[in-house]
Amino acid sequence: MWFLCFFASILSFAVFALVALAIHNSRFTERHRFSLFYALLGGTVLSALFLFFPVHYAQSASSLGGVLRAALLAVFNSMQIFGMGCEFSVVLDGLAYCHPDLVLPYQIWTGALFILAPAFTFSFVLALFKNLSASIAYGLAFWRDVYVFSDLNERSLALATDIKQKHPRAVLCFAGVLKKDDESAYELFEQARQLHAICFRHDLLSVRWDRHSVKTSIRFFAIHRSEDENLNQALQLIEAYRHREGTHLYVFSTRIEAELLLSSVNKGAIRVRRINEVQSLVNRVLYEQGDEIFRSAIAGEDGEASISAVIVGLGMHGTEMLKALSWFCQMDGYRLKIRAFDKDPLAGDQLAVRAPELLSPHYNGRAIPGEAQYDIAIRSDIDVRAAAFADAIGEIPDATYVFVCLGSDSLNVSTAVNLRMYFERMGTHPVIQAVVYSPRQRKALEDLRNFRQQPYDIQFIGDLESSYTEEVIVGTELERQALSRHLKENRPEEDFWNFEYNYRSSVASAIHFKARVLCGIKGAGKREEDLTADERQIIESLEHRRWNAYMRAEGYIYSGSPDPATRNDLAKMHHDLVSFDQLDEAEKRKDGRVGTL
Repeated sequence: MWFLCFFASILSFAVFALVALAIHNSRFTERHRFSLFYALLGGTVLSALFLFFPVHYAQSASSLGGVLRAALLAVFNSMQIFGMGCEFSVVLDGLAYCHPDLVLPYQIWTGALFILAPAFTFSFVLALFKNLSASIAYGLAFWRDVYVFSDLNERSLALATDIKQKHPRAVLCFAGVLKKDDESAYELFEQARQLHAICFRHDLLSVRWDRHSVKTSIRFFAIHRSEDENLNQALQLIEAYRHREGTHLYVFSTRIEAELLLSSVNKGAIRVRRINEVQSLVNRVLYEQGDEIFRSAIAGEDGEASISAVIVGLGMHGTEMLKALSWFCQMDGYRLKIRAFDKDPLAGDQLAVRAPELLSPHYNGRAIPGEAQYDIAIRSDIDVRAAAFADAIGEIPDATYVFVCLGSDSLNVSTAVNLRMYFERMGTHPVIQAVVYSPRQRKALEDLRNFRQQPYDIQFIGDLESSYTEEVIVGTELERQALSRHLKENRPEEDFWNFEYNYRSSVASAIHFKARVLCGIKGAGKREEDLTADERQIIESLEHRRWNAYMRAEGYIYSGSPDPATRNDLAKMHHDLVSFDQLDEAEKRKDGRVGTL
């Protein structure tokens, strides 16, 4: 009995420890895991039961009543050790009946459990106190605006830091804090404490956020590392708080299913926005720095300036930039050529599937009057570290704009530096932008020079500090301009927020409108009623060219007929995807309204 229970005790603890290790290494999200704490706690309880049972069984009669008494006392003592209420003498007295060879190992293992069990109790009480103190702090902030983050990570901390700087009285709350025992988690926790943030160990859905003044705003940021977790939490938050006024929800996701689900769900009073960080960066670059693309264009003998863009990497950022340049660079007096590179042999085919008419030879590389005009070529079998890439770049001596995004800061930096070298050898100096996520690296690279103090003149974009700010996420100048353009079409404001089709279309319109003004297009910046006949013709035709390129970049194709009844948004088919001259007068006037102040 003694040997059997002793080894059963060790075995049970070992099994639960292995289970805890498996949970710790699991890829499941925190909400769906058994806690590491509870797995080890279960192993300790079961181990203690096995140890205490023979101690009391040896002192009882070997009857059914004696077995039951021993089992109950074992349970009682197992509970006592967690509160330090059991004396070790209970075990020592029972060991008088134990085999001599087992006495010392039994004492050592039992002593270890006597130390381990109170540690679990202390950890549980401490966690309970932390949650209680967080709840009290949240209650004391009853009259203040609240910003709630679903997870404590580098992105959420960067955004919270910026919000705190702009709104010192704002209440910052992080959910699911310190669910992982690693050094980085504690570093983030310490940084959150420096912001005087309220940190809940519970996940986002376990806290009653509505116990707050209805006159204040609550902004939720579903910004977990897992996009599945963001979407699941967003849908449950909408269900729980859809009747609360002043509630905003920002869902970080680049996936199409998030767009579909968030558009279709009944949101009630909650204003919901999906934050597509890839589109956000590209839009911000074009809106704030897009004039450089036109300024760097090379003037031709025919009076038109040539924009020769090079995109290195056709991941999410590169693909989004390629599609955006196709409509952004539709401008009178400019012609566009794009050369894109990726080592994935299917990169070109994948883009052709998502945007078939964009790369169709019927439009790509052709100069059709009144149509979007561009020349796009993709090399989808080339590695930037291979000599073939350097040779391919050597065939683009007229490059004016370069965008680098290969998924790694170090590879982006090294590739951008190499590209500067290649172009310098050809005697050209295009604008080069490379994505670098690390704020520290971006700051260190701001004035990158070689040993002779020659500047590389590379713009490093997309770092956490500049990408996760209140201005970028909560409400940008671009977004305000986009809403204004949406309302010009006499559409309800809620349609702008509720349907991403409207939101993205209006954002693209606002970006291009600003570029038209900067490029000095005749009539740009005027109100529609102030346009001359010549200016109206220019604005309407240019706006339609831009719209055609934008719709094709979004995956739309011509419906096959000018009849509006043939439009099918499920199939992404539109009756107006034709040259400007083929439009009826009503549609031309619509282009004039959209294209003016």
